[in-house]
Amino acid sequence: MKTAIVTGATSGIGKATAVKLAQNGFSVIITGRRQDKLDSLKHEIESQHKQKALPLCFDLRNMSEVESALGKLPTEWSKIDVLVNNAGLAVGSNHIQDGVIDDWERMIDTNVKGLLYVTKTVSKGMIERGSGHIVNIGSTAGVQVYESGNVYCATKHAVHALSQGMRIDMLKHGIKVTEVRPGLVETEFSMVRFKGDSVNAKKPYMGLIPLSGDDIADVILFAITRPAHVNLNDIEVTPTAQASSYYVFRK
Repeated sequence: MKTAIVTGATSGIGKATAVKLAQNGFSVIITGRRQDKLDSLKHEIESQHKQKALPLCFDLRNMSEVESALGKLPTEWSKIDVLVNNAGLAVGSNHIQDGVIDDWERMIDTNVKGLLYVTKTVSKGMIERGSGHIVNIGSTAGVQVYESGNVYCATKHAVHALSQGMRIDMLKHGIKVTEVRPGLVETEFSMVRFKGDSVNAKKPYMGLIPLSGDDIADVILFAITRPAHVNLNDIEVTPTAQASSYYVFRK
């Protein structure tokens, strides 16, 4: 039985990934900041998919909370085979000169520092065992910057660089590192970015069929189930109607 941990599992790509892994025989540690949603997901995984789920409610922006939650896991959960660094967000869509400092801090603390805190804590056990797989959820924004994306794009550029750095650092320890870079995925992402403005939140997906959380979960499952000698380094996935961050065909 393999064990995976999925951060940001309360919705979207994280929730879909946790369910997909449970459907395929993984015990799943699910993390997030909304206890009710974690409890609901635990019930779904255990009742519908007959796998174990361990919900951990904490803020990964706080290193002490990360260490408290993940540093001393129960013995049956301590051997983590797969880490999916999914937790992340975009907040606001201002030009740089009009940026909101709190928005910047939330994105940097979650998308970059939170990923680092969790990876540092979880990878220790992987290094001791000489095996493991880290999957970082990046974005097409991590290689192509667009107007009003400034700080969000910067954080995802950081994820792209960190994924490459991790792959080098983990090489001698037998740990795989994969970066998945989605394009337009319809989740809570846009509602968070536009701070609850449902009209503007729908606009990025108008006139096309966007990706779903399930689509990205399928990609993650494929990546982590390759033979031991095979690693998928970078996977960029977009809707058929999207060629890049700049080119989208809308009907």
